[in-house]
Amino acid sequence: MWFWWTMMICDLLIPLTMLVFGWIMWKHIPKRINAVYGYRTAMSMKNEDTWKFAHAYCGRLWCIIGLVLLLPSILIHIPFYSSSEQTVGIVSMIVMTVQLIALVLPVLPTEAELRRTFDQNGIRK
Repeated sequence: MWFWWTMMICDLLIPLTMLVFGWIMWKHIPKRINAVYGYRTAMSMKNEDTWKFAHAYCGRLWCIIGLVLLLPSILIHIPFYSSSEQTVGIVSMIVMTVQLIALVLPVLPTEAELRRTFDQNGIRK
């Protein structure tokens, strides 16, 4: 039973991280372009406008995806409460793999939106 609870908590870390850091990226954009933290791609670091746009856009996506992942991450574990550790571990690995994909995927629409909104020099179209 302790293993089930441990895996359940581990599977909630990614959605909760997406919610917290998504909100921070969205509402508290880093003041200056930096190479240490934040949404750092070549396009997002062109100027302050692209930097702010990318953080707001990706932060919003992370908040939405984090909320969407939270409930299924809990509900998927419930039927496996009394299952073996191996079964719970496999289920948890599948859930985490899907969550990690969901964690990285917002880069694609964010970059696409940056390219739709700004030219290659970072100037709004």
